[in-house]
Amino acid sequence: MATTTAGIERDLAWGNAMVTLHITTAPDAPPALRAITLADEPVPDVATASLVPVVEVSIAGDGKLGTAGKRHVDGAAAQRLRLCAVRDETVPGGRRLTLELSDDATLAAEVVYELADGATVVRTHVELTAMAPVAVEHVSSFALGGLFHGRDWDRSVRLWRAANPWSGEYRWSATSLGDLGLVDVRMTRYGQVGTKNRVATTSTGAWSTSEHLPLHVLDDGRQQLFWQVENNGAWHTEVGDRHDGLYLLASGPTWHEHQWRVDLSPGESFRTADASFGVTRDGWDGIGAALTGHRRRAALPHPDHVALPIVFNDFLNGLMSDPTTHRVLPLVEAAADLGVDVYCMDAGWYDDEDGGWWDSVGEWRPSVNRFPGGGLDAVMDRVHALGLGAGLWLEPEVVGRRSALVDVLPPDAFFSVAGHRTLEWGRHQLDLRHPAARAHLDGRVDDLVRRFRLDYLKLDYNIDIGPGTDGGGRETPGHGLLEHSRAHLDWVRDVMRRHDGLTIEGCAAGGSRGDGASAATFPLLSLTDQQDHRLMPPIVAGSSTALTPEQSGVWASVDGSMTDEDLAFSLCTSMLGRIHLAGRIDTLSERQRTLVRSALDVYRGLRDRIPSMVPFWPAGLPGWHDDWLAYGLRDADGAYLVVWRRGGPATWRLALDPRWVAATAATVVFPEPASAPTTVPEVTLSDGVLDLALPVPAARLVRLTW
Repeated sequence: MATTTAGIERDLAWGNAMVTLHITTAPDAPPALRAITLADEPVPDVATASLVPVVEVSIAGDGKLGTAGKRHVDGAAAQRLRLCAVRDETVPGGRRLTLELSDDATLAAEVVYELADGATVVRTHVELTAMAPVAVEHVSSFALGGLFHGRDWDRSVRLWRAANPWSGEYRWSATSLGDLGLVDVRMTRYGQVGTKNRVATTSTGAWSTSEHLPLHVLDDGRQQLFWQVENNGAWHTEVGDRHDGLYLLASGPTWHEHQWRVDLSPGESFRTADASFGVTRDGWDGIGAALTGHRRRAALPHPDHVALPIVFNDFLNGLMSDPTTHRVLPLVEAAADLGVDVYCMDAGWYDDEDGGWWDSVGEWRPSVNRFPGGGLDAVMDRVHALGLGAGLWLEPEVVGRRSALVDVLPPDAFFSVAGHRTLEWGRHQLDLRHPAARAHLDGRVDDLVRRFRLDYLKLDYNIDIGPGTDGGGRETPGHGLLEHSRAHLDWVRDVMRRHDGLTIEGCAAGGSRGDGASAATFPLLSLTDQQDHRLMPPIVAGSSTALTPEQSGVWASVDGSMTDEDLAFSLCTSMLGRIHLAGRIDTLSERQRTLVRSALDVYRGLRDRIPSMVPFWPAGLPGWHDDWLAYGLRDADGAYLVVWRRGGPATWRLALDPRWVAATAATVVFPEPASAPTTVPEVTLSDGVLDLALPVPAARLVRLTW
């Protein structure tokens, strides 16, 4: 470890063999992150006026220096901070840089950057400590200024953002900053800061990714700067102009956007949400590889990450929350016959109201009406007897307004605002910081896991509770939500510690909690609730921008009414992630079962490689209405590529980038090609170009070798 105090040189360079952070310091100004550069790049020429401090802070009663408008820059508290010390430490697998800042009277801050050996993604956070009573209204996780200084940035720089609507997740698009409303108004010629405007993306409430992913990219066509907020609740990010350059800033909740404030007494501290950022010249293939490696390093170790068991879940296009012994057992038998590893019973197993359970949930006790002849115990015994792992669905954070728990648990075990218990869609929200709420869930989960010998839990969350809870007037709603969200992940980790080997799937109305903090905790996450197999490809192909493939749960719905091409289409879509088989598999004919078995056999042959492969998109990121789509995973030994045709021309030429795919042979591995000698090849490879000729709709899993 090396520690430097007074007399730090003006430009501090820190990094690894891949990237370098350039930090500007001065005795009369806060330190500023000037740039992140690739190893072979020069330090950019940046005007000091366009920089922003390494941490932006706003405290109540303190305001801003200058007119910043709605932007979270120029906080007076941030401008008073000065660099006191630098700690450069070697940590397992990499390095950590800590900048110690203080204003000597009110606040101290530690700004931490972590960088793994050989990585191009930096993880960062800030920890504030009060030296006097303060009410913090905003603190950034990450801030960087001086970008594209002196450039025609409103026309040449595009911002990539991903809309993430329910059942249409991972919808990426790129728009120039000018078309987003941020234009160079040339006011800096008159001594002005710039437009005083910003392009902001904000997520409110407990669904962290229900509208947008917390991942963004600034792309000038030459290189791409990417960053993400890693918080399982509210977050905010913005890009604005400043003295002929751009700044970007990312944070968890704020006062203006989320009703968040934290009151700190002397000696008390607050840690921001984590953020990560990096740079590449290799477009989305480079971004995908860098972030996949970063997410794997951040993930909580779990055997599920390498085992990748095949799960059958009886909800989607199947029982749809209406399980009974009569309905479930044929699915259990069919799942075992197909070679599935885990049977997960989804919602409804607790329902004694014939479907009216939505606003009465919370006790999570098995129904006595739905499972005659031995109850749910007998059904689960049959699951185990057939050699399957057993799983159940649970929605732990909610309690229906008609549940007995409303009057059993203490009032402050629930979210409330201004003395009123929060209600959303007939449900109250538990506050998992409260010992009674946590004890209730611990008791129910422990009982279910032991009683039914569960290998798998699917934890869902189907309401978005709003700004948060004020804890009976003790705090702002935004801070209550932040602390509950952290307690929720802590509870999940504790459950897995108590039940060694238990796999917990994270789900929130499909992909509404696909954030970095959740991905670092849950072994796997559900991508979507989309039921139409023909609409799944763009969701799945886009998902590896946000999650590792080995933790991406992909529905593969099949039933006896589907054609062979429909079955192959649905199965191919799931084969580069985690297969969540679904639908009425008990209606499949024997010929159809043979096709499904062959898909699962192929998957078992390739799944050992998935946890070390990285994504690539040879046709670019998918569009929602694209007729042809392609998405693949690659490693040093080859690649697998899924190609879908949903319409359009009967043939497609797909050029493979030799930087990523040096393929010399292409083989369709599923479905098995027809054996007739007169059959025209569906996939041919010549000089790095794939020629494809598929029926419609159709999908093929192609192995590329070199």
